[in-house]
Amino acid sequence: MNRTERFTALIDQMAGVNDEWRGAAHAAPRHLFVPERAWCVPEQDGDGHLIDRAEDPEQWLRAAYSNSAIITQTSDGSPDVASGGSKYSSSLSAPGIVFPFLDLLDPYDGDEVLEIGTGTGWTAALLASRLRDDNLYSIEIDPAVLAEAKRNLRAAGRAPHLILGDGVKGWPDGAPYDRVHVAVGVREIPHAWVEQTRPGGMIVLPWMPEWEGGHRVRLTTIGDGTAVGRLHGGCRFMMLRGQRPPENLPESRVRESSTSLDPRRVVRASTGADVAVSGMLPGVYGSNRTEHDGSFDMWLWNKDSTAHVHYDPGYKRSAVTQSGPRDLWDELGDVFLRWVAMGSPTRDRFGLTVSPQGQHLWLDSPDNPVRPAFM
Repeated sequence: MNRTERFTALIDQMAGVNDEWRGAAHAAPRHLFVPERAWCVPEQDGDGHLIDRAEDPEQWLRAAYSNSAIITQTSDGSPDVASGGSKYSSSLSAPGIVFPFLDLLDPYDGDEVLEIGTGTGWTAALLASRLRDDNLYSIEIDPAVLAEAKRNLRAAGRAPHLILGDGVKGWPDGAPYDRVHVAVGVREIPHAWVEQTRPGGMIVLPWMPEWEGGHRVRLTTIGDGTAVGRLHGGCRFMMLRGQRPPENLPESRVRESSTSLDPRRVVRASTGADVAVSGMLPGVYGSNRTEHDGSFDMWLWNKDSTAHVHYDPGYKRSAVTQSGPRDLWDELGDVFLRWVAMGSPTRDRFGLTVSPQGQHLWLDSPDNPVRPAFM
């Protein structure tokens, strides 16, 4: 199977890729943006595996034209990805997440676009192929990543405006923009992006609040320094460097208790519950794990408190340990049941507003904000 056939087979697996983006993708072959040696993370393949063009060119090409993320850097500077690891810091995003974001972006011919996070340069190439090089400004914080993107784009015959800088500040020199395409996870949406977008323009971004996974968001600017829009499905992205979660958890005396609320329900009930928790418990992070014996563990933390909940199928109640000034599990359980009492609204009923005063989550209408439950 040649490259074109591989690409066609890949795109045919995905719904909603229109002719404009198909054409752009053929003009910007994805394999030109895959390093000779990288870490491939398919959707259903756990921690992934090493790909090496010199050692196994066929496997490398399959990875290039699969719905896989390709990790190109770890720990903010190491290009040695042989062991995978968990501190991914730059990647070539999977097509299955790239094209839904581009579809949300919905640019018109001639639109000027600011891209936050150049990465390998593939999405920059797609945008430049669709809109012309001069209409795309792409900003990247890492000089080594940007240099590699420039080489990749040159190989693809593209030369958009590439900027070394902090994407949080946007790029006022090219403003105003018709569209802002954000290719990195964001917890707090910088107001600079709103300021640099024309009235009626759009900002498309992966909103990655502290709690659980991320959400695709499309905001429209309304001309008074405000942007408003809804959530449009899930996603996972590497975070902006300045908005990553804390790594060093606080230590304090542990309080033991138990709960009759099944912690599995809290994280599996609905993505709408995830959104509600994000709005009512800002600053609280969570992770969980299910074991082969059916037991389940949940960890919660913020800047000064932690909690751990252990569910065992052999017991009616789950063990809870909490530390710090806040009882994070109790707060989470309360917020989850508030969401149930609201009628268990789904993710697509929520939206975000960004203004000079900050951002807030809302349900159904911007006039119905979701407020923090505990201050």
